[in-house]
Amino acid sequence: MSNELEREHAKLVRKLFFVVIAMFGFGYALVPIYDVFCDITGLNGKTAQVAVVETKYEIDKTREITLEFVTSLNKSAPMLFFTETKKMKVHPGQYYTVNFYAENKTNKAMIARAIPSITPGPAAEYFKKTECFCFTEQTFEPKQGKTMPVRFVIDPDLPARYKTITLAYTFFDNTKISVKQ
Repeated sequence: MSNELEREHAKLVRKLFFVVIAMFGFGYALVPIYDVFCDITGLNGKTAQVAVVETKYEIDKTREITLEFVTSLNKSAPMLFFTETKKMKVHPGQYYTVNFYAENKTNKAMIARAIPSITPGPAAEYFKKTECFCFTEQTFEPKQGKTMPVRFVIDPDLPARYKTITLAYTFFDNTKISVKQ
Protein backbone atom coordinates (compact mmCIF):
# COMPACT_ATOMS: atom_id res chain seq x y z
CA MET A 1 0.00 0.00 0.00
CA SER A 2 2.85 2.44 0.73
CA ASN A 3 4.37 1.82 -2.75
CA GLU A 4 1.06 2.75 -4.34
CA LEU A 5 0.81 5.87 -2.16
CA GLU A 6 4.37 6.88 -3.08
CA ARG A 7 3.56 6.50 -6.79
CA GLU A 8 0.43 8.67 -6.36
CA HIS A 9 2.49 11.35 -4.59
CA ALA A 10 5.21 11.23 -7.27
CA LYS A 11 2.57 11.55 -9.99
CA LEU A 12 1.02 14.56 -8.19
CA VAL A 13 4.44 16.23 -7.78
CA ARG A 14 5.16 15.79 -11.52
CA LYS A 15 1.79 17.32 -12.42
CA LEU A 16 2.36 20.27 -10.08
CA PHE A 17 5.86 20.75 -11.50
CA PHE A 18 4.46 20.97 -15.03
CA VAL A 19 1.76 23.40 -13.87
CA VAL A 20 4.45 25.66 -12.38
CA ILE A 21 6.52 25.51 -15.59
CA ALA A 22 3.43 26.27 -17.68
CA MET A 23 2.53 29.24 -15.45
CA PHE A 24 6.07 30.61 -15.72
CA GLY A 25 6.03 30.19 -19.50
CA PHE A 26 2.68 31.93 -19.80
CA GLY A 27 3.87 34.84 -17.64
CA TYR A 28 7.03 35.12 -19.74
CA ALA A 29 5.01 35.13 -22.96
CA LEU A 30 2.50 37.80 -21.85
CA VAL A 31 4.51 40.80 -23.09
CA PRO A 32 4.95 39.50 -26.66
CA ILE A 33 1.31 38.32 -26.68
CA TYR A 34 0.20 41.79 -25.55
CA ASP A 35 2.32 43.44 -28.27
CA VAL A 36 0.75 41.19 -30.93
CA PHE A 37 -2.73 41.94 -29.54
CA CYS A 38 -2.00 45.69 -29.73
CA ASP A 39 -0.70 45.38 -33.30
CA ILE A 40 -3.82 43.50 -34.40
CA THR A 41 -6.32 45.79 -32.65
CA GLY A 42 -4.46 49.06 -33.15
CA LEU A 43 -4.46 49.76 -29.42
CA ASN A 44 -1.58 51.25 -27.44
CA GLY A 45 0.27 52.93 -30.30
CA LYS A 46 3.59 53.75 -28.72
CA THR A 47 5.29 56.88 -29.94
CA ALA A 48 9.03 57.48 -29.85
CA GLN A 49 10.26 58.75 -26.50
CA VAL A 50 13.03 60.86 -28.03
CA ALA A 51 12.98 63.73 -30.47
CA VAL A 52 13.66 63.06 -34.11
CA VAL A 53 15.78 65.40 -36.17
CA GLU A 54 13.68 67.74 -38.27
CA THR A 55 13.88 66.33 -41.78
CA LYS A 56 12.67 68.00 -44.95
CA TYR A 57 9.79 66.06 -46.49
CA GLU A 58 7.87 66.60 -49.69
CA ILE A 59 4.56 68.07 -48.47
CA ASP A 60 1.60 66.13 -49.84
CA LYS A 61 -1.03 68.86 -50.37
CA THR A 62 -3.34 66.30 -52.02
CA ARG A 63 -3.89 64.45 -48.73
CA GLU A 64 -5.51 65.63 -45.54
CA ILE A 65 -5.38 63.67 -42.32
CA THR A 66 -7.59 64.53 -39.38
CA LEU A 67 -5.54 64.67 -36.21
CA GLU A 68 -7.39 64.52 -32.90
CA PHE A 69 -5.85 65.39 -29.53
CA VAL A 70 -7.06 63.81 -26.31
CA THR A 71 -5.85 64.57 -22.80
CA SER A 72 -6.49 62.75 -19.55
CA LEU A 73 -5.16 62.62 -16.02
CA ASN A 74 -4.29 59.65 -13.91
CA LYS A 75 -6.57 59.72 -10.86
CA SER A 76 -3.59 60.51 -8.63
CA ALA A 77 -2.58 63.61 -10.65
CA PRO A 78 -4.11 66.74 -9.07
CA MET A 79 -3.71 68.82 -12.20
CA LEU A 80 -5.54 70.68 -14.91
CA PHE A 81 -4.51 69.40 -18.35
CA PHE A 82 -5.90 70.19 -21.80
CA THR A 83 -4.93 70.88 -25.39
CA GLU A 84 -5.51 74.25 -27.02
CA THR A 85 -6.48 72.44 -30.24
CA LYS A 86 -8.89 69.49 -30.15
CA LYS A 87 -8.79 68.59 -33.84
CA MET A 88 -6.96 69.73 -36.96
CA LYS A 89 -6.42 68.79 -40.58
CA VAL A 90 -2.79 68.20 -41.53
CA HIS A 91 -0.88 67.52 -44.72
CA PRO A 92 1.72 64.72 -44.55
CA GLY A 93 5.24 66.14 -44.72
CA GLN A 94 4.34 69.54 -43.20
CA TYR A 95 5.46 70.44 -39.67
CA TYR A 96 2.92 71.65 -37.11
CA THR A 97 3.02 72.84 -33.51
CA VAL A 98 0.20 72.27 -31.03
CA ASN A 99 0.18 73.66 -27.49
CA PHE A 100 -0.94 71.82 -24.38
CA TYR A 101 -1.56 73.41 -20.99
CA ALA A 102 -0.95 71.80 -17.61
CA GLU A 103 -1.34 73.28 -14.17
CA ASN A 104 -0.46 72.03 -10.71
CA LYS A 105 -3.62 72.45 -8.60
CA THR A 106 -1.86 71.80 -5.27
CA ASN A 107 0.15 73.91 -2.83
CA LYS A 108 3.14 71.57 -3.19
CA ALA A 109 5.76 71.20 -5.88
CA MET A 110 5.00 68.32 -8.24
CA ILE A 111 6.88 66.24 -10.78
CA ALA A 112 4.66 64.84 -13.52
CA ARG A 113 5.11 62.76 -16.65
CA ALA A 114 2.92 62.61 -19.76
CA ILE A 115 2.63 59.24 -21.50
CA PRO A 116 1.62 59.44 -25.18
CA SER A 117 -0.19 56.94 -27.34
CA ILE A 118 -1.40 56.93 -30.94
CA THR A 119 -4.50 55.29 -32.36
CA PRO A 120 -4.50 53.41 -34.65
CA GLY A 121 -1.30 51.84 -33.32
CA PRO A 122 0.42 51.15 -36.67
CA ALA A 123 0.28 54.89 -37.48
CA ALA A 124 2.63 55.62 -34.56
CA GLU A 125 5.74 54.89 -36.63
CA TYR A 126 4.74 57.65 -39.07
CA PHE A 127 4.09 60.28 -36.37
CA LYS A 128 7.41 62.08 -35.84
CA LYS A 129 7.88 64.49 -32.91
CA THR A 130 10.78 66.95 -32.91
CA GLU A 131 9.70 68.55 -29.63
CA CYS A 132 7.44 67.21 -26.89
CA PHE A 133 6.88 67.75 -23.19
CA CYS A 134 6.47 63.97 -22.94
CA PHE A 135 10.20 63.36 -23.51
CA THR A 136 11.05 64.33 -19.92
CA GLU A 137 9.40 64.71 -16.53
CA GLN A 138 7.89 68.13 -15.94
CA THR A 139 8.42 70.01 -12.68
CA PHE A 140 5.59 72.24 -11.48
CA GLU A 141 5.83 74.65 -8.59
CA PRO A 142 2.69 75.08 -6.42
CA LYS A 143 -0.21 76.40 -8.55
CA GLN A 144 2.12 76.79 -11.55
CA GLY A 145 0.75 76.43 -15.06
CA LYS A 146 2.74 75.79 -18.23
CA THR A 147 2.07 75.98 -21.94
CA MET A 148 3.92 73.08 -23.52
CA PRO A 149 4.38 72.69 -27.29
CA VAL A 150 4.45 69.52 -29.36
CA ARG A 151 6.09 69.91 -32.78
CA PHE A 152 5.44 67.08 -35.20
CA VAL A 153 5.13 65.90 -38.76
CA ILE A 154 3.26 62.99 -40.31
CA ASP A 155 5.60 61.02 -42.56
CA PRO A 156 4.24 61.12 -46.15
CA ASP A 157 4.80 57.33 -46.32
CA LEU A 158 1.78 56.88 -44.02
CA PRO A 159 -0.51 54.40 -45.81
CA ALA A 160 -3.53 56.07 -47.45
CA ARG A 161 -5.99 53.97 -45.41
CA TYR A 162 -5.27 56.15 -42.35
CA LYS A 163 -7.57 59.15 -42.51
CA THR A 164 -7.80 59.95 -38.78
CA ILE A 165 -5.11 59.68 -36.12
CA THR A 166 -5.64 60.29 -32.42
CA LEU A 167 -2.77 61.46 -30.22
CA ALA A 168 -3.57 60.94 -26.55
CA TYR A 169 -1.59 62.00 -23.50
CA THR A 170 -2.15 60.90 -19.92
CA PHE A 171 -0.37 62.85 -17.18
CA PHE A 172 0.85 60.98 -14.10
CA ASP A 173 2.02 62.48 -10.80
CA ASN A 174 5.55 61.07 -10.36
CA THR A 175 6.51 63.19 -7.35
CA LYS A 176 6.85 60.29 -4.91
CA ILE A 177 8.63 58.09 -7.46
CA SER A 178 11.10 60.81 -8.51
CA VAL A 179 11.88 61.89 -4.94
CA LYS A 180 12.79 58.28 -3.97
CA GLN A 181 15.31 57.95 -6.82
